[in-house]
Amino acid sequence: MPSVCCLFFVLFDIELEDAVNYGSDALKRSEINLFITNAIDFFEENRFSLPPFAHWTLEEWRERGHETDEIRQRQLGWDVTDFDSGLFASCGLTLFTLRNGACSHRESYAEKIMMVRERQITPLHRHDRKTEDIINRGSSAAGELVVQLYNSTESGGLADTPVSVTCDGITRHTVAGGSIVLKAGESVTLPPGLYHSFYSASGSALIGEVSSMNDDVADNRFYQALSRFPEIIEDEPPFRLLATEYPRLSDSTDPLGGTPKI
Repeated sequence: MPSVCCLFFVLFDIELEDAVNYGSDALKRSEINLFITNAIDFFEENRFSLPPFAHWTLEEWRERGHETDEIRQRQLGWDVTDFDSGLFASCGLTLFTLRNGACSHRESYAEKIMMVRERQITPLHRHDRKTEDIINRGSSAAGELVVQLYNSTESGGLADTPVSVTCDGITRHTVAGGSIVLKAGESVTLPPGLYHSFYSASGSALIGEVSSMNDDVADNRFYQALSRFPEIIEDEPPFRLLATEYPRLSDSTDPLGGTPKI
């Protein structure tokens, strides 16, 4: 029986010699810069336009004032993670948060766009509050998204019961730990408590997420002990800031608080 650390590698048929090195290397800033550059090219190739602030440099962010408070507070923008696996190519994700609601406002929705690389897994996790639609937006590579599903037990474990989900208004069924495949244009609705993991079966896939309000800090429940935000080795200046790194304004009323890394 594989260790918990290697479980998702076994479930998705990834080479076990890769899993042995799980967590061995932190992400370098130079790697993040490359992954964001790749994602920009990928989105442009597939005619998906990002908002202007997606292209602001660190210097431009430092020049911005309170007109950008909403971007900072809601952590809109770039997000690159390997879930502290040390294996970004096998276990990682590049995404951009386009919009996100706030508890004090009526906007209760969120939207993300993702570049999911071939055979790159987003590991098994669930949400306590968020309902989300995962959408295969289609790409020039015509990647199919494979989504693995488990119901959760009351204690947060993996249930052995069959899973039913809605895909574009049609109910699909699978066994516990089984997968559904989303072709270009197809989507699946994932309710709170449903464990899910996904990867692209062939080529990089352009994947959208439309959901209720998103809280990546407090509402991600990974089946394994994983970190949503990776440690970063600063080996060169940032090409683009991540959404968790925006410079804070000294008199900002930012409810998230915290100190930026940059």
